[in-house]
Amino acid sequence: MREQPDVCLLDIQMPGSGIRAAEEISLAVPEAAVVMLTVSRSDRDLFDALRVGASGYLLKDTDPERLPLALRGVIAGEAALPRHLVALVIDEFRERGRRRPLLKRRGVVLTDREWEVLELMSHGLTTFEIADRLFIEPVTVRTHVSSILKKLRVTSRKAALQLIER
Repeated sequence: MREQPDVCLLDIQMPGSGIRAAEEISLAVPEAAVVMLTVSRSDRDLFDALRVGASGYLLKDTDPERLPLALRGVIAGEAALPRHLVALVIDEFRERGRRRPLLKRRGVVLTDREWEVLELMSHGLTTFEIADRLFIEPVTVRTHVSSILKKLRVTSRKAALQLIER
């Protein structure tokens, strides 16, 4: 990349996918902060953006006078999220935290990616939907699922999900 931006402002709905662009920018220019500026209030869009490296997720109805302050904060290493979205992030963090200790008591150690796959499985997503959400190939999802099942000592996705629901 010829330019070295401090911050990149993207829209989720931009042509070719703002999420994919955020991931590519985060990998190509890791020192640049990526901020999504969008109308989307979708939990999925928020978590997908954060998962691929976005440092902020602002809604287009944000007060225009607050935008420069938020962007300066992101450049300084802060996150930019409206308060109601911070609550969603906290809820997601708490939910994941409840499930992990159960499996640790059983001596199971899953990688972060395996936890992501297991979490998406718990929401009923198919292999192809998980692959699309995590920007990986379906065969990679199958590899993670196989590893999860082996580590949990179960033979099916259903049995794995029953373990984390207890």
